[in-house]
Amino acid sequence: MSFSRIAAKNPIVEMDGDEMTRIIWALVKERLVLPFVDIRLEAYDLHLPNRDRTDDKITLDAAEAIKKYGVGVKCATITPDAARVKEYNLKKPWPSPNGTIRAILDGTVFRKPIITIGRHAYGDVYRDVEMKIPGPGKVEMTYTPADGGPGQTVLVHDFKGEGVVKGEHNTESSIRSFARACIQFALAEKEDLWFATKDTISKTYHAAFKNVFREEVDARKADFEKAGITYQYMLIDDAVARVMRSSGGFLWALRNYDGDVMSDMLASGYGSLGLMTSVLVSPDGKFEYEAAHGTVQRHFYQHLKGEPTSTNSTATIFAWTGALAKRGELDGTPELVQFAKRLEESGIETIETGTVTKDLAAISVPPLRDHATTQGFIEAIAERLRVKMGVGAGV
Repeated sequence: MSFSRIAAKNPIVEMDGDEMTRIIWALVKERLVLPFVDIRLEAYDLHLPNRDRTDDKITLDAAEAIKKYGVGVKCATITPDAARVKEYNLKKPWPSPNGTIRAILDGTVFRKPIITIGRHAYGDVYRDVEMKIPGPGKVEMTYTPADGGPGQTVLVHDFKGEGVVKGEHNTESSIRSFARACIQFALAEKEDLWFATKDTISKTYHAAFKNVFREEVDARKADFEKAGITYQYMLIDDAVARVMRSSGGFLWALRNYDGDVMSDMLASGYGSLGLMTSVLVSPDGKFEYEAAHGTVQRHFYQHLKGEPTSTNSTATIFAWTGALAKRGELDGTPELVQFAKRLEESGIETIETGTVTKDLAAISVPPLRDHATTQGFIEAIAERLRVKMGVGAGV
């Protein structure tokens, strides 16, 4: 049976990654995407050794490519700690590619399992500076105005012995972009908006977020009323308690680290980290899609030993479908949007009919004795997709 692949008008920026997700990435592209879609992929290999070889320039180039083409899809990558530096013989512990790309795009991360998480994508602990204190002495924080005006100095701590210290920062413009992106998303999805932090303790830093959100929401009051949605601010401990007993249906805006932790917590409650994707949205409408989990290191080491693995590829598949659907939407190619929908349906139906990876077999009701291998799960989805697309098994 002859089959004409769906033609995409413009490229997608493709960013390959590390370890087991790199193996999955190749399988998804080979079995589920390229047989059906004729698309030019602007490829950037963010494999850790390649980032090291290029002094991380490859990551910067990938971010600039997303700005140029508007849509990117990214595989999970390693953010190296000291052990990884040694393991890969790196020049230095390179920063998180996700953090670098977020900063360049000035984007906000949205993760949507049951409750949508809006994660601020700049600053805080991901852009901190740290110091190990060797002994007694004072640590001070100083602001020196660029115009030569009087500065400010505050005492951080008067150490009586060894210790550690770190400094975090954020910018008013980035906080405001974050608030506006969350408001736009809440209005588009018609979901109530929450924002939570700890301004009772951090009366300047956290309070700055609270105040900016209030200003931006007040400026869109009429839009909130028209959409029939509300905004509320809560202390983060109160918000966490309420989330745990909530049925969802709202957007929870959080600072960078809080969003990182809480989105993983919600994903685990949803069933598996392998079922949650992440989309980075810039204020000017650039989109980057990826799985919300890491590189599945343990499974990768099993793979290297030649042992069978059962790694859930759903989030990676949905990262591809998100990017393809957005490309089709932006380019006016409805057939590409429809393909992405059919691929998602194929994945969901495969799971619902009992072909699942080990992580889902263990939590199924009733529990399933058997589970698919990494490759077997992807091939089962491919079989359903071929039927939906009306093509033969040879495609």
